[in-house]
Amino acid sequence: MKDNLQTLFQQDYPHYRLTLIVESDEDPACQTIQELMQEYPGVRSRLVVAGIADGSGQKVHNLLVATEDLQDAEILAFVDSDARPKRDWLRQLVQHLHHPRTAAATGYRWFVPLRNTLPNLILHSVNASVAALVGPGKHHMLWGGAWAIRREVFEAIDLRSKWQGTLSDDLVAARELANTGMRIDFEPACMTASPSNVSWRQMFEFVRRQYTVARFYSPLWWSLALLFCTVAQAAFWGGAMLTAIGIALRASWAGYAMLMTIGLYATYVVRAALRQNAATRFLPEQQRRLARAKAFDTWLSPVAALANWVGLVGSLWGNCITWRSIKYSIVRGGQIRIVHRSHSNPIHPPAISSTYSLRKAG
Repeated sequence: MKDNLQTLFQQDYPHYRLTLIVESDEDPACQTIQELMQEYPGVRSRLVVAGIADGSGQKVHNLLVATEDLQDAEILAFVDSDARPKRDWLRQLVQHLHHPRTAAATGYRWFVPLRNTLPNLILHSVNASVAALVGPGKHHMLWGGAWAIRREVFEAIDLRSKWQGTLSDDLVAARELANTGMRIDFEPACMTASPSNVSWRQMFEFVRRQYTVARFYSPLWWSLALLFCTVAQAAFWGGAMLTAIGIALRASWAGYAMLMTIGLYATYVVRAALRQNAATRFLPEQQRRLARAKAFDTWLSPVAALANWVGLVGSLWGNCITWRSIKYSIVRGGQIRIVHRSHSNPIHPPAISSTYSLRKAG
């Protein structure tokens, strides 16, 4: 965590202020944050204790507390505590906001497995396939772990009030920007390495949670994802099954089924190779650690796609998810209720639900 947070104090940007938000002053991250604040006295920074959330998700609650007083900020940039941005992260993100038609800019996560276990490799591949879909335009999503917005837009769409009582900061923000027709830019250089180490259960919980949240906050996108993923899985695995049956029966049509399956597999390989090549360009320092994950995604992405579909189908039922040791119930309209709060350790370190940087006017 200290390595993650230290990069925020080392940003190559002339005027910015850091606000680091925790739930409680008993959070062990507070000591790490205070040490970094003393180590970098030249960076304007503050530690905010948001307190326990009541009517909103904990991350949203943290953001609401942190954005009560924006002082002289022109731009707000948000980053999660489990991300490790590069030194030019803020500059690369903010440069898009100088364009008058651009309201917000976003990066995305790139999972870096700490161990090359099958759940970690599958999670890397699933996330990489989603990252490849991110592009410019009002239609696409924001990622809450790395994005920025002009203050005038933040206030014009009244995002603070839209966040009230919700769980997802980024899907709500993307929805409000899309409703007003405002443009969102994607910055590939802000692809942010995010270390991961999950079990089978944690991997499927993560995938299902992401899609369950999307089902309530972005139902059209979720419905299209369910449709296309189901068709793709039926075509590929159905073709593979028909090929096996045809070969066993020595049927004349087995060759056609095989050609279809090989063609579909080739599309998986090409798409994976393209996104992995992009990652090589924008995350060169991670390529050694990502060698096995890159090979898995390139040659075995159909396996990851199947796991992704299982998580997507799992999101059809239920309205409860557990996120960072808190169980939420989501109701129609995206409003939430906190069902249970656990003190056990979550998948990722909970220290800072979100941090944000502010660009001073002038």
